Amino acid sequence: MQSLLTSFYASDTLHSAPALLSAALVGVAFGYFLERGGFGSSRKLASIFYLRDFAVFKVMFSAIITALLGARLFAATGIVDIGGWYALETFLWPQLVAGLVFGVGFVVGGWCPGTALVGAASGRIDALVFVGGTGVGSLVYAGAFPALDGFHRAGSLGVATLPELVGLTPGVTAFAIVLLALAAFAGADRLAAWQAARLRSRGAGH
Repeated sequence: MQSLLTSFYASDTLHSAPALLSAALVGVAFGYFLERGGFGSSRKLASIFYLRDFAVFKVMFSAIITALLGARLFAATGIVDIGGWYALETFLWPQLVAGLVFGVGFVVGGWCPGTALVGAASGRIDALVFVGGTGVGSLVYAGAFPALDGFHRAGSLGVATLPELVGLTPGVTAFAIVLLALAAFAGADRLAAWQAARLRSRGAGH
């Protein structure tokens, strides 16, 4: 069935003016809503690691669920062809290490790259420092890239999707992820309530 919408990637027009304009508009909108949601503050972002506020977790997981269900719905109705979307290859070990480095940087700096740009645009000094550090780290990594060439390809799985890895249909996998999200949200609320009670009792003890 012919899809109604074709991605810039599928039509090989990623460098066209409409594609670049779309990317700019999406980026500006993303940054605007991040700032409006309070994610232009490192305190708000880092509070998840202290079990005080799980807003970042809930928003990001909700975005994943929305994109997942929207993509499946549009694909089922023939609006889009998911097969024409660009998909990153999976390199298990380097991506696991990258995730660990990203997480440590998030905890230490209180920012991720996207939110740091939002904070920097709002004039926050710590965000500007973080963005500068990200730039320096990127240059160091680029210089070390040839020496790490073998590691970059470790654990190559090609373009591997979650349904393929777990052996389930896309629909069942999506349903399972939605259930996981609901359970995670409930657990996050319980953790936040527990931490708030613990902090209150500690304050009362002093």
